[in-house]
Amino acid sequence: MSEHSRDGGKRAAGRRRRKSSRRRRALVIAAWTVAAGVLLGGVGVGWFYARLNSNIKTLDFDKALGSDRPPSADDGAMNILVLGSDSRGGDNSEYGQDDGGSARSDTAMIVHLYAGHKKAAVVSIPRDTMVNRPSCMLSNGKPDPGSSRTMFNAAFSVGGGVCTGKTVEKMWGIRVDHYIEADFTGFKKIIDTLGGVEVTTTKPIKDNFSHLNLPAGTHKLGGEEALGLVRTRHGVGDGGDLGRIQLQQAFIKALSKQVKGIGLFEDPKKLLDLADISTKSLTTDKPLGDVNSLMGLAQSLKGIDTQDMQMITLPVTTDPIDHNRVAPLPRESKMVWDALSADQPIPAEATANSTGDKGTVGEIVR
Repeated sequence: MSEHSRDGGKRAAGRRRRKSSRRRRALVIAAWTVAAGVLLGGVGVGWFYARLNSNIKTLDFDKALGSDRPPSADDGAMNILVLGSDSRGGDNSEYGQDDGGSARSDTAMIVHLYAGHKKAAVVSIPRDTMVNRPSCMLSNGKPDPGSSRTMFNAAFSVGGGVCTGKTVEKMWGIRVDHYIEADFTGFKKIIDTLGGVEVTTTKPIKDNFSHLNLPAGTHKLGGEEALGLVRTRHGVGDGGDLGRIQLQQAFIKALSKQVKGIGLFEDPKKLLDLADISTKSLTTDKPLGDVNSLMGLAQSLKGIDTQDMQMITLPVTTDPIDHNRVAPLPRESKMVWDALSADQPIPAEATANSTGDKGTVGEIVR
């Protein structure tokens, strides 16, 4: 079966999927890393420390990608590949079953921390972006030859996070320094343990597929509703994935503000509960796969205000061959990755003509 078939055939980038089993909305992992700073900052001794370390699943990312890679920065800047996994194993089975047994990643971001870690840039990559995927190792240890035209999120189905990272590096020449992956269920539990997240909707959002019905106004969302919000496509904009990305980016900012003001260190039980939940839900590269390393990264993220976080979608347009997909704008995409490689802000010109950053979906949630 081809990768195109595994992903369910043609589907308009601006249209909804028809099968409920396709409506997978993995979650905004930049929010996970922000939360991790609060979650892990006060935990570091005794049996609980060992328990947290044992919770974290790791990938030997550097070994798997080998030596033929873009160079690392030597000034402290770094790029983190952040994925939301939609595996239907365990508690995630309530959201439907995997087609063909494969997990997918419908949410993918490159989080760039600038030197000094006072500012960040987040580049969301639409799952329907047509790319040239390099050869990757399958889960059974056999090689896959790659594909000259395939959807970006097919890389995760073929070879997990390692194949996705390799695709990013080969396509755009930017080094993936670290990897973080999380799932549906952990996100929902974190929101519930935090006591909910307050958002303001400037327009009503109703989506029967994600069971979301929010009138305009201010709402305190529990885990189930928050999950429905970041998964929804049908209740906002034109029902496409690009609008959903804008909505997720708005939610990240709302969550980031709230996490900083919660005062978790005054509630040790909540702090430990959150640390336990978050580490159980994470898969990282090996250098990040312990509490001390995550704590160091999280402390850096903790100091970044939302106004110092530039968030864009990879510059894309309608794919000229398949109008149900999107394709990177070559010149504009190069501007994005060149800027980050040079540790510079992404120029406004890079997104001026991008379909991904048009529209006002991101203004619906504040």
